[in-house]
Amino acid sequence: MVRVRFAPSPTGYLHIGGARTALYNWMFARRHGGQFILRIEDTDQKRTVKGAIEAIMDGLRWLGLDWDEGPDVGGPYGPYIQSRRAALYREWADWLLDNGYAYKCFCTADELKERRAAAKAARGDQSYDRRCRMLSAAEVAAREAGGLPYVVRFKAPTEGATVIPDVIRGDITVPNSQIADAVLLKSDGLPTYHLANVVDDHFMEISHILRADEWISSAPLHLNLYAALGWAHPIYAHLPLVLNPSGKGKLSKRAQAFDDQGRQVLVKVEEFRDAGYLPQALNNFLANVGWSFGGDREIFPIEEAIPRFAIEDINPAPTRLPYDKLDWLTGQWIQMMEPLALARAVRPVLARQGHEVGAEALLAVAPALKVRLKKLTDAEAFLRFLWDDETGGFAAPAADRLVSAKLPADAARRGLQAARDLIAAAQPLDVATLSAGLTAIGESVTANGKAGPFLGALRLAVTGQDVSPPVYESIVALGRARALARLDSVIAKIEE
Repeated sequence: MVRVRFAPSPTGYLHIGGARTALYNWMFARRHGGQFILRIEDTDQKRTVKGAIEAIMDGLRWLGLDWDEGPDVGGPYGPYIQSRRAALYREWADWLLDNGYAYKCFCTADELKERRAAAKAARGDQSYDRRCRMLSAAEVAAREAGGLPYVVRFKAPTEGATVIPDVIRGDITVPNSQIADAVLLKSDGLPTYHLANVVDDHFMEISHILRADEWISSAPLHLNLYAALGWAHPIYAHLPLVLNPSGKGKLSKRAQAFDDQGRQVLVKVEEFRDAGYLPQALNNFLANVGWSFGGDREIFPIEEAIPRFAIEDINPAPTRLPYDKLDWLTGQWIQMMEPLALARAVRPVLARQGHEVGAEALLAVAPALKVRLKKLTDAEAFLRFLWDDETGGFAAPAADRLVSAKLPADAARRGLQAARDLIAAAQPLDVATLSAGLTAIGESVTANGKAGPFLGALRLAVTGQDVSPPVYESIVALGRARALARLDSVIAKIEE
């Protein structure tokens, strides 16, 4: 049974690179009918950010990455927040001590700092020098009797090599001389990432670990911990590094990111949501960062990618996020949306921008939005006419903007008055009714018998915008009363 986990640290928001890791784990679980587990690794209490757990879960939900077990839904292997599992880690730290695989280290933070500085000055090895590993049982007992605080360190092997079997990269061999005696249990009784990670993955029966390649350096320690504890280790797959758009360094959640022209780019998943990107487009985009659907196909729903997804097909090479491609994908996904789905997607975006627009009004203009929007946030400028009179921003266009050689002032006045009468009486007020009646009015008042010039003037009269949805949809979205009020204002200007 495939069981994978996404195990973020609540030291900040959900980072776009972390979202890619979560997506690949989720796809792999769904591909094999397994479980996708959400585990919160909050052992670093000093750096835990208030509200981060909720923000991470909100980001995953927005992307549609549902989890089978986790802090909020529970499951048979909980709790799924590491700070609530301290007793389990203590138990296995004690087991390692009792069986000679770990030792108590009494070195203080200041002592360690001084030794590192001296080693650095001498250009020597700055890792822990293992001096407490050499203490006798009597020396350890004396220090404990004196009340000295200690951490628990792993007795890493010092000879030979450790082989990391990696599905994406093949076997990675690391000399054991490079593996430090890492701290497993801190002096406050809480575990470090290394102990908690191994214990949790074992007891949660994790079958595969898909994680960022920055954790390759930790894998030898983890593999030796599994061996010491007598447990089989999961299958490893270290995902390719996501680079800054500039190509310089990894995309970090703790630093701003910039493209090769020095422009700041988005990093948080919530930033992508607020900037008007679609979750479908972002999933599509992230799936392509290191993996390919095949057949040169770039646009696909993630549900169609799941049956094709294989860890072995992931390219291990580091890659930059092509943000321009995300813009293009979002526009393509918007064009494919059904009007009702687009209206539902646009409405909360407008609400975050401070505009409350009714669902029926958005549904009326949704077909026009599909071909105009590159991102959902673009709707604000396009639909400004829907709330301008409520905020005092709408002003009827000047009369000279509504007339032309093909539509003289008198013809414009007669046409707009006829349009007003039609809108007042139309039953129902819908695009089909308006289209037939307003087209006929336009053909009757223009010099060349073509409705175009009049319909353009009418659209400007009711929206006040040079760029807006077509006139019929705009009138339906405005509603009868508001459309009539605007026409009255414009007709009065022409008559003056």
